[in-house]
Amino acid sequence: MMRALSLVLFLVLTIAPAQADDQAKLKQLLTHFLNNAAINAEVHRRFWAKDLIYTSSAGKRFGKRQIMQGLENPGSDLVSVRYTAEDIDIRLLGDTAIVAFKLLADDSTSGEANHYFNTGTFVKQKGEWRALAWQATKIPHID
Repeated sequence: MMRALSLVLFLVLTIAPAQADDQAKLKQLLTHFLNNAAINAEVHRRFWAKDLIYTSSAGKRFGKRQIMQGLENPGSDLVSVRYTAEDIDIRLLGDTAIVAFKLLADDSTSGEANHYFNTGTFVKQKGEWRALAWQATKIPHID
């Protein structure tokens, strides 16, 4: 009985810090991605899993290849949108994680701000978290 209790206590003491570490890594990965996604294709290459399924707020579904193609052939427009996340909720399920948050997209040129609910499913591959599935839903403007 004492051995079983010791094992449970050991597991609790080792799993909790590992989960907190993974949550911190996922939050840092998301923040870094949002801060640099508009200007850096390498950030996308690192963030998305090879077999990504992305469902946009416009109802279009595509993968990492299409995202990378769009970044390799960017338009001539200057990037004026700043992305940030609020209300980040990270749920760990072993080597899988669900990350839900409210995305704020502020355009400094137009002054327009758009908000989205985003949910990403991440998998840990070779020790690194990558987004495998993504769902974006635009939050309507309320006047």
